[in-house]
Amino acid sequence: MVQGTSSWAGKSLLTTALCRYYARQGVRVAPFKAQNMSNNARVVSGGEIGSAQYLQALACGLEPEVRMNPVLVKPEADSQSQVIVNGRPDRSLSRTGWRERPPSLWPEIERALSSLLAEFELVVIEGAGSPAEINLFDTDLANMRTAEAADAPVLLVSDIDRGGVFAHLYGTWALLPPAYRRRLAGFVLNKFRGDVSLLAPGPERLRQLTGVPTLGVLPWLEHGLPDEDGASARLPTGGRPRVVVVRYPRASNLDEFRALEQVADVVFADSVASLGSADLLVLPGSKHVAADLRWLLETGLGEAVAQAASQGVRVLGICGGLQMLGRRLRDPAGVDGDGQGLGLLPLETTFAAEKLTRQTQLALGELTEPWQLLSGCRLDGYEIRHGSTRALAPVQEAAPEGLAFASGPVLGIYLHGLFENPAAVAAVFGRPLAHPLEATFELLADALGRHLDTQYLDRLAGIG
Repeated sequence: MVQGTSSWAGKSLLTTALCRYYARQGVRVAPFKAQNMSNNARVVSGGEIGSAQYLQALACGLEPEVRMNPVLVKPEADSQSQVIVNGRPDRSLSRTGWRERPPSLWPEIERALSSLLAEFELVVIEGAGSPAEINLFDTDLANMRTAEAADAPVLLVSDIDRGGVFAHLYGTWALLPPAYRRRLAGFVLNKFRGDVSLLAPGPERLRQLTGVPTLGVLPWLEHGLPDEDGASARLPTGGRPRVVVVRYPRASNLDEFRALEQVADVVFADSVASLGSADLLVLPGSKHVAADLRWLLETGLGEAVAQAASQGVRVLGICGGLQMLGRRLRDPAGVDGDGQGLGLLPLETTFAAEKLTRQTQLALGELTEPWQLLSGCRLDGYEIRHGSTRALAPVQEAAPEGLAFASGPVLGIYLHGLFENPAAVAAVFGRPLAHPLEATFELLADALGRHLDTQYLDRLAGIG
């Protein structure tokens, strides 16, 4: 099991690296995360799971499935979230308080974990947040309770780039109850830049204090995987197209823009001041469309988006972003809320009680400038939505079944994953993706093999 001293420490990255490392040795390996809290989700057979476990399954050479992430919690407001159990929303649990959920969730987690353990030679388990949240010990399903259920040794990873790594590791060890502390089998330092020899005598001193060895230091890797807990801003390189993604409070599926960073400077904006100039302005998906639309209008960003479109800037709305580009939202089922849209496309969206989740393939029709190069492009992606959209006036339908609409520089599409299609990236930006997903998995496995004590890892995994 891989746990972390905090979010962003590198749990997902290390788990993915372990999955590919053992898969290419012929080990039948699968990923697992008991409970994920994220609005980054992917569609699989049976519903939706967290993006990290979807990618980890691909690293294992497997078809992703709901057993790999039986519980997904999708925040909708500060004290409100949608609970996905075995791929499907559970309305009753979504209305239940956080501390009251575990008795209902744990049997589903245990059933999925037991099934994977019985089927595969090795299961690599990812934790959530930190195992040492002492205020949550009685409700934490995703860390040591899962490790105990799987009888799994635990690797604890920490982000050295942010500083304080030895304090983070020691503090986590110190706060764990003795029974949990004994499960810690190794420390991993992640995201290191510089001379590794300068770390001495830190790792040895840490071993003397805790009895836990440091298994190695992973360098800072320029990889193509999304961030484990959302999307972080990266410094623009300059000289490349500038893509501005509006980050409203409940923005979802921001992980789908990670691959785009290979060909463009991707900037996340949450105010008019941070918007700046853009070659492409994106309204991403949203977990709460009506609320995020109100925020867009109240902050002045809605007006700024409309002004950019009037000046010929390409504006792309994806899923919830498409719905915001329309004239109005109707919510007879009471799942999201009514609202007046930006009016950049003559569309009306009606929300339905049941969520649609499906993998989708579509071919875009003939488009006019500035989207002309996307004409005929065949796309693979996925849909996660409550709404359906219809045209209120003549508008170019860019894909069948109301999946995409265009008018001048404005394009709305229901398909997530547009820029994970190499053909679409090449059409819009004139450059291919430099690092396909398979190459990224290999990069991570190679780095693990070079920088960690793999013989020790093999013993922990019972391999060889």
